[in-house]
Amino acid sequence: MEIKSQKKLLFFFFKTFHPQTGSLTGSPHLSELSINSQGGTAPANVTLSPNLSPDTKQASPLISPLLNDQACPRTDDEEEGRRKRFPTDKAYFIAKEVSTTERTYLKDLEVITSWFHSTMSTEDSMPETLKSLIFPNFEPLHKFHTNFLKEIEQRLALWEGRSNAHLKGDHQRIGDVMLRNIQGMKPLAAHLWKHGEALEALENAIRSSRRLELLCRDFELQKVCYLPLNTFLLRPLHRLMHYQQVLERLCKHHAPSHADFRDCRAALAEMTEMVAQLHGTMIKMENFQKLHELKKDLIGIDNLVVPGREFIRLGSLSKLSGKGLQQRMFFLFNDVLLYTSRGLTASNQFKVHGQLPLYGMTIEESEDEWGVPHCLTLRGQRQSIIVAASSRSEMEKWIEDIQMAIDLAEKSSGPTPEFLASSPPDNKSPDEATTADQESEDDLSGSRTSLERQAPHRGNTMVHVCWHRNTSVSMVDFSVAVENQLSGNLLRKFKNSNGWQKLWVVFTNFCLFFYKSHQDNHPLASLPLLGYSLTIPSEAENIHKDYVFKLHFKSHVYYFRAESEYTFERWMEVIRSATSSASRAHVSSHKESHMY
Repeated sequence: MEIKSQKKLLFFFFKTFHPQTGSLTGSPHLSELSINSQGGTAPANVTLSPNLSPDTKQASPLISPLLNDQACPRTDDEEEGRRKRFPTDKAYFIAKEVSTTERTYLKDLEVITSWFHSTMSTEDSMPETLKSLIFPNFEPLHKFHTNFLKEIEQRLALWEGRSNAHLKGDHQRIGDVMLRNIQGMKPLAAHLWKHGEALEALENAIRSSRRLELLCRDFELQKVCYLPLNTFLLRPLHRLMHYQQVLERLCKHHAPSHADFRDCRAALAEMTEMVAQLHGTMIKMENFQKLHELKKDLIGIDNLVVPGREFIRLGSLSKLSGKGLQQRMFFLFNDVLLYTSRGLTASNQFKVHGQLPLYGMTIEESEDEWGVPHCLTLRGQRQSIIVAASSRSEMEKWIEDIQMAIDLAEKSSGPTPEFLASSPPDNKSPDEATTADQESEDDLSGSRTSLERQAPHRGNTMVHVCWHRNTSVSMVDFSVAVENQLSGNLLRKFKNSNGWQKLWVVFTNFCLFFYKSHQDNHPLASLPLLGYSLTIPSEAENIHKDYVFKLHFKSHVYYFRAESEYTFERWMEVIRSATSSASRAHVSSHKESHMY
């Protein structure tokens, strides 16, 4: 059917399908706080459950004692007592953040040095050259940071008065420990440079060995591998940026006359130099990692990862088709825009319907022409499509990024060759179109889908979260996210519960991961934050506690209590980075300031 002939029916379809007027055929809620209750090697990531909402009367099978309010220990008195014994200096809480995030960093290193190493040692599918590239570069880092954490915790014990050890001078400082260890990292710089090389070598080996590919896929199903495997290979590079942030906060906090100021400044100078040397590698490797991660989610692409291709944005848009506005997932790169639908495959992948090369493309708002809010027309040299975003802000994000990508394509040497060797064209026969659309709609029904039945790790990716939350995320957001990571104890309360439960919480990859304690090897639950609102409880909510923030999405509400004003502000800061998109200007200036 020609697009022009569909105008008269569009308003009806918009009322039926558009996200702002309800949902795409009753798009389900996400299971907002999901628990991995499966045994064996089931993943610990978020489970996207289409029909398990707190609004429903039936009990969710995903409830575990950890997050079941009836089994929550009441910790109010204990926490209030500890709070009164804390030092009040902001520098103490900054030092404590170094300690808590260092614990998580060591656990992430152990995913490679212990768990992955053990798996590969029992198999002969990984080439020895690859083993020698990965593991010898991680083990010295793990040993170094184990000692670093001990030093930080010893200093905190002195600061808190929990240690009788003698220390000359003012023990209420952290800059000297940071400086000494940052200088100690310099001999390890050669190992840090190898991580990008290790990431490329692993992906190349996986591509050439089906057995290694299956082995790595099975490892990602283990609970301990709570993030994509290749993400852990970049953790040492990301950690450098965390140290830099901490030192910047310390230098800003201390007066120049403070005893710790000189060491903090010297440590910051050393770390800034190290980050500047590695930052170009980090940007390249983050893009490389993201392309390989997306490749697992897509069907119909033979060579997504090619030199020069850069990922820009992915997200959910409604595309006009013969049946009206249908939900589709779009993937924007610097040379092409892909659109896909989620099919009922064993691995919950997204099937490519078509591609629009960016060279020669134009984009224009067309709300008035079509009578649909947040509507865009994308005109390629051989094909045009009409899409609608879920909100004005989402539309503006897509316009900005697509126009930027078009401008980059125009400045390049010319149109790039198409790369979807096996994907079907979008102008399918009526039978094919009906089948594809029906799969998309059935996947959004209230009944259980393959998300719960098979390959749950592929239903946990950012692509699936964006699909269910009807939103988008950009590479800019990912770049900010790797810098905004946090760990520590929080008290958590449900909307209708009385007591608070103490949990160890790790924020990373746009998600909160929940543990019983920092000693646990894997998370027991997770909460993806895209689409959530972050606020302060109102008086009417009767919380009456200090340092409480509120997370809510539709009817799902969670309260969290931090231990101090500083930690409260830090949790608010990092969570806000996941619930609202970063400005491109911020990241561009950040990258430019660190390029070598």
